[in-house]
Amino acid sequence: MQQPFYWRRAGTLVLLALCLLLAGCSSALMDPKGVIGETQRSLILSSFGLMLIVVIPVIVMTIVFGWYYRRSNTMAEYLPDWAHSNWIEAIVWLVPVVIVAILGVITWKSSHDLDPHRALESETAELEIQAVALDWKWLFIYPEQGIATVNEVAFPVDTPVRFRVSSGSVMNSFFIPQLGSQIYAMAGMDNDVHLQASEIGTYGGRSTNYSGAGFSGMVFDAHATSEEDFDAWVAEVAQSPDTLTYPEGYSELAERSSFHPVEYFSNVTPEFYERLVSSFHTGSDPDTDTQDAPRAPAIDSNEAYQTTDNQADGEAEDGQTISNEAGE
Repeated sequence: MQQPFYWRRAGTLVLLALCLLLAGCSSALMDPKGVIGETQRSLILSSFGLMLIVVIPVIVMTIVFGWYYRRSNTMAEYLPDWAHSNWIEAIVWLVPVVIVAILGVITWKSSHDLDPHRALESETAELEIQAVALDWKWLFIYPEQGIATVNEVAFPVDTPVRFRVSSGSVMNSFFIPQLGSQIYAMAGMDNDVHLQASEIGTYGGRSTNYSGAGFSGMVFDAHATSEEDFDAWVAEVAQSPDTLTYPEGYSELAERSSFHPVEYFSNVTPEFYERLVSSFHTGSDPDTDTQDAPRAPAIDSNEAYQTTDNQADGEAEDGQTISNEAGE
């Protein structure tokens, strides 16, 4: 008869042991390696701490009241007709109002300080990198260096980086969790986010907006290096025999692929990024050949309505035929 008890105890111990494995989990957001990420972590912890001012007393009082006013405690005062207390009303309203007011001030200030479009203050010159979301990979263009890469990006540590972000396909989201804010990537839109790494290392980047079957493979490595190592990396990319032209080379690169291998391009068509963005705008300059860029086929609304009407007419005719046959 004791066996079920031991089995239950063994199951509890196994469950607790499995919980210990959670100690090996890590959170990129709570281990920032950039100035924006560090500020965001402080904001998360500050907000969490303020909310605990309400949560902890509620949990403690729930346990204490449940224990003290138990039925067997004859020392507890029984007040069945009690209904109101000015002190309790003041506390339960005043404390949350103060907390919300403080959170409002923090949110207002941090929203402006952490504006992704706001350039970071630094004595070091800003580096521009253009990021394009494709199916399902990331294209990085260095306009000043005249090079491009796929699923790998590098930049010097302690150097502000302006990522100009767009998409050659559906909507995505550019995100390097340990460095800071995510930003949406949309076709025809030139978005941007400013980041800066404070430590040398390799940080994982990804899209945080589901974009189809190969979404899980839309990842890349972001290398924060010393200035010397960055120059060496640029020189290595510049030695690649591959070049990226627009629109011919882009058309080939834009073909769907997941977990795409890292690629280097030693030369890029001038204003590649700008031409790609403008290719999604109505009335683009035909002299730039942007109309040749690959994109999802447009559907004429009148044609769509006509198709729907034809389908409806066909279904009605089929229904009439069935009715006539049934009558016969």
